[in-house]
Amino acid sequence: MADSQNASTVFPFPPVEYKNLFWKPTNPRIFSNAEVRRQTGSYSSALPALIANWYPQPDSLVITGLEEAIHALQDFDVYSLLRLGNKNPELGPMSSVLLRTESSSSSQIEQLTMTARQLALAEIDEGDKANAQTVVGNVHAMESALALAQQISLNSILAMHRNLMNQQIGVEDEAGKFREGLVWIGGTDNAGPRGASFVTPSHELIRDALEDLVVFISRTDLPAIVQAAIAHAQFETIHPFVDGNGRTGRALVHSILRYRRISQYTTAPISAGILRDTAGYFEALEAFRTGDAAPIIRTFINASIFAASTGKDLIDSLATQLDDSAVKLVGLRSSAAAWKILPRLIAQPVVNARYLKEQLGLGDAAIHRALSVLTERGVLVEKSGRSRNRIWQHDGVLKVLDEYAKSLRRTA
Repeated sequence: MADSQNASTVFPFPPVEYKNLFWKPTNPRIFSNAEVRRQTGSYSSALPALIANWYPQPDSLVITGLEEAIHALQDFDVYSLLRLGNKNPELGPMSSVLLRTESSSSSQIEQLTMTARQLALAEIDEGDKANAQTVVGNVHAMESALALAQQISLNSILAMHRNLMNQQIGVEDEAGKFREGLVWIGGTDNAGPRGASFVTPSHELIRDALEDLVVFISRTDLPAIVQAAIAHAQFETIHPFVDGNGRTGRALVHSILRYRRISQYTTAPISAGILRDTAGYFEALEAFRTGDAAPIIRTFINASIFAASTGKDLIDSLATQLDDSAVKLVGLRSSAAAWKILPRLIAQPVVNARYLKEQLGLGDAAIHRALSVLTERGVLVEKSGRSRNRIWQHDGVLKVLDEYAKSLRRTA
């Protein structure tokens, strides 16, 4: 595997410019006098470059690992088809679990952690962990990103954000809306942006900056990973939302890769690769703002290669769980409802009767018979201990998903 992380080549990019503005805390009574004094005065707000028609110097596109990364993602996409088959009913659930793995990793970059079981419980409206509900929103944002990949626009970006944030407690009212105030990153004072490491563009600039970015994304004359990396970093620089910019921006990467037909069937867990070195990722975003896109491009090259390799291992491990479970069902008639439930356990390893009824359109009696069979044959385990509103889970699938998440932390 090529590792371009130590490459020193600069990839010139128009740096962010800044405009000096004046700040005075809007509600000084809630801050100390010292904090108000510190935060009264001038600050520098970002002016993102316009990049719709920007093109790099030709020799800068000779990048170590770039072709390997593109081929790795394409090969991973084909591998999922060969492993499962284009018409195999398992491909849909497998695609879903890869998307969920990517969503979970993207959330972990921002310290939103949960187990596979907590996330699966949240998908069926069980459990009470707020982080899991937030990641469910990230899954829905990824789904929007892929569904709208052929028409990336301001409206599709707003739709991604709406699906991301409408389940996040405390910020639901901001879902799908551009911010109307200033946001800053870093610094120790809440009263204002003075002393922050980065002050975002004024909210009046957001729409024009995003329109420019959308034109850049629609181009096909750049290598897809270079385009996706730059688009992501530019989106983070614009910072159009109060919250959820990083997760929306990483969803946008997959929208671009789908649009460029690099990943057509599944979602490679690229954020899992980024998760190995989050410090390097944030440093790369800082370098981008100073006029060097090389670090963020290298970040996505390495993350793509890692995603393709470990994604194959994840598919194999999950498919093995499916095969082992199928052996336990040998002897059941092919039309039995248990066979219809089995492939869905890859994407949703924790289920209840209500969820299965909604997904399969079967009656209560058929669902409960199938759950009894799956439990008796050792495919599922009933974990709630309740007589009503019971919950079943596939321990093997949950273990595979949690082990994958742990492996990312071990390699970080």
